[in-house]
Amino acid sequence: MAERVQAGAPPGSTEAGSPGDTAADPAVLSAAAERLARAEAERRPCAPVRDLLGPTDVAAAYAVQQHLAHERLARGARVAGRKIGLTSAAVQRQVGVDRPDFGMLFDDMDVSDRAAAVPSERLLQPRVEAEIAFVLGADLDIPELDLHRVRAAVDHARAALEIVDSRIAGWDIAITDTVADNASSGLFVLGPERVPLDRFEPREVTMRMTLDGREASTGDGAACLGDPLEALLWLARTARDFGDPLRAGQVVLSGALGPLVPVGPGAVVHAGISALGSVSATFTTTE
Repeated sequence: MAERVQAGAPPGSTEAGSPGDTAADPAVLSAAAERLARAEAERRPCAPVRDLLGPTDVAAAYAVQQHLAHERLARGARVAGRKIGLTSAAVQRQVGVDRPDFGMLFDDMDVSDRAAAVPSERLLQPRVEAEIAFVLGADLDIPELDLHRVRAAVDHARAALEIVDSRIAGWDIAITDTVADNASSGLFVLGPERVPLDRFEPREVTMRMTLDGREASTGDGAACLGDPLEALLWLARTARDFGDPLRAGQVVLSGALGPLVPVGPGAVVHAGISALGSVSATFTTTE
């Protein structure tokens, strides 16, 4: 697995470059990173960082994300893969943004162990969304990346719950806020079934998610950029151009299949995704 985050073309850019190409002052980037890191450490949401970065400087936001990722790796975390965020029009409307983004998945974010409940104490303002997780069997680092090559690189898919979280108070986010905040990443849970792509089409799946036994979200594969494999292709090209391509063994959370749902301590979430089985999460209670 890759264990470093390198500079490269920031996602959404139209020209080659690196996050360092942003016009933002390095002191401003450091201040934004420090604000988010303090919110995480103190378990207290902070003000948006767009007051520092501006609402549209995505390159600056990825530079902040990269800085925080380096700090996490220095503390001993390992990269487990990537997450694609904001792929669903419904989720984009919910959080007020208009384009996808990506963040890093680290090994300590995987809480798939069914013997343990999801630790609510690690979360600030959690919301849950059901997704297809792709597990790669080959690197995606070649210049000619297309849908055929991306499909061939997938070893198998699994049902997944992504527990998104925001260090920004009240989820008051613009695109630069969520990108800087590692695409509003929190934790994730992978379902037990491992299904190769020759057994199903990701765009054709349907999803139903319940919260405490009541239907809370429904959707389908087409809600994720029209096809979760198209989302994976977007990420593969973006990560390659960013200088840190997707690697064999990594997990990619491909994006929400339906609206995300706020959860609290003690919540029980269950999602069924056709062809992929089900995935569940029980959140710990807190005092």
